[in-house]
Amino acid sequence: MTLIQIIILALVQGITEFLPISSSGHLILVPILTGWADQGLMIDVAVHVGTLAAVLMYFNRDTKGLFLAGLGSVGVMPARRAVAGTLYGKLFWALVIGTIPLVIVGGLMVATGANDLLRTSEVIAATSIIFGILLYIADKKGAVEKTLERMAVKPALIIGLAQILALIPGTSRAGITMTAARYLGFSRTEAARWSMLMSIPAIIASGAATLAKALKVATPEMWLDAAIGAGLACIAALVAIHFLMRWLSHADMTIFAGYRVLLGLILFALIFAGVI
Repeated sequence: MTLIQIIILALVQGITEFLPISSSGHLILVPILTGWADQGLMIDVAVHVGTLAAVLMYFNRDTKGLFLAGLGSVGVMPARRAVAGTLYGKLFWALVIGTIPLVIVGGLMVATGANDLLRTSEVIAATSIIFGILLYIADKKGAVEKTLERMAVKPALIIGLAQILALIPGTSRAGITMTAARYLGFSRTEAARWSMLMSIPAIIASGAATLAKALKVATPEMWLDAAIGAGLACIAALVAIHFLMRWLSHADMTIFAGYRVLLGLILFALIFAGVI
């Protein structure tokens, strides 16, 4: 791969992973619109590792609390068991519950090859519009008073079930989880915060599912490309997260919903024109 390809793919992944506009959809569109060959599994895994590092760093207090609570909850660290009864203890199990549906359905889709059938421009265009409209409606109709202290088994499971839809390219994992959280009455910043915390097990699960295949075809040159891609994706994701949290602290999600609808309409126009 050329350096410009790595840079563009890393920036696209880093910027779109946590914004409610679909990173997978944009990554699929890059080779379609540029004519480049598919970037391959190694780069896919690398840029996801970069975005994972970004969310771990940005929410380091939350991730540390969840890590300790998780160890305490399962008795690995007896001295930390008290943490299991705190907010992070509750959020840890909420994350587990919310991730189970994605792992089950995602595993089935990978095993059957159903995920490959959905990687088309038409699907991305349709999901961009449909879920953009749903994001707008949920954001406008949802209450804004709930914080993560109100997170429990039921809302965690509802958001987790909604996250299954992110397996359809163009839906956006961040977008659908924020949509569900806003529908349930969580504030915009708390919906975004929970969405990004949910991304941690989601990224780990998706990365683990493809890592073995990626390593089989890896070459020394690919490792260098992967390192560059991961670093750039991490930096871009940190900027995107900071922007999102600052934006949602004083504005709504209309800009993201509008972008999704516009992207979908442009894609449909290109499809009908025979360009893609």
